[in-house]
Amino acid sequence: MSELNFKISAESKSATKVIAKARQFEIIIDEPQDLGGKDEAPNPVETLLASYAGCFNVVLHLLAKERNIEINHLKIDINGNINPQKLLGISKEERAGFKNIDLDITIDSSAEKSVIENLIKDAKERCPINDNLSNPTPVTFQLN
Repeated sequence: MSELNFKISAESKSATKVIAKARQFEIIIDEPQDLGGKDEAPNPVETLLASYAGCFNVVLHLLAKERNIEINHLKIDINGNINPQKLLGISKEERAGFKNIDLDITIDSSAEKSVIENLIKDAKERCPINDNLSNPTPVTFQLN
């Protein structure tokens, strides 16, 4: 199979709000009021966490299907901590991104716990978002 290319196009609507287009879909991103936005949509880091949950969901179900494991219900809660000091220009020492990201996965299945644990272990390996968050990814910028 050849490589897949995914793309979005985003346009700024204000200092805190952006509307991104992915295929025929609009994704609105805004900041909460306490971060200067109008709280009209999830903020950028919340959408990243939602993307992570969405990707892990797809991969877990894909693996379960491959292994004939029935998933009756799947819940993924994700949270992470960010110190805003670098974002706000207060510190150059702090990391701007998440200091940690924690996934809390609940799977209702008749499969044994060890089987589910292996499913999650393998999903970590095959989830593109997990791979991008866990490993350096080259990023290029071009000014037009």
